[in-house]
Amino acid sequence: MDDARIAAALMELARARGSDKSFCPSEAARALSDDWRPLMDDVRRVAATLPLTATQKGRRVDPVTAAGPIRLSLR
Repeated sequence: MDDARIAAALMELARARGSDKSFCPSEAARALSDDWRPLMDDVRRVAATLPLTATQKGRRVDPVTAAGPIRLSLR
């Protein structure tokens, strides 16, 4: 899966939700493939390059290094 396609899926979800709502990165992975779990590392890596904020339990985190579930939202 190429990074541009992942970025497009992430930004589409972020814009659809608006700046006041967040989403799980797995939503983008699920939109891209039925076998979405192997995409999660790439989805998080690409998310780190976009104008998105990653949070975990309300605190900002690095989407690449955070362990466990995260949420993404527009900056």
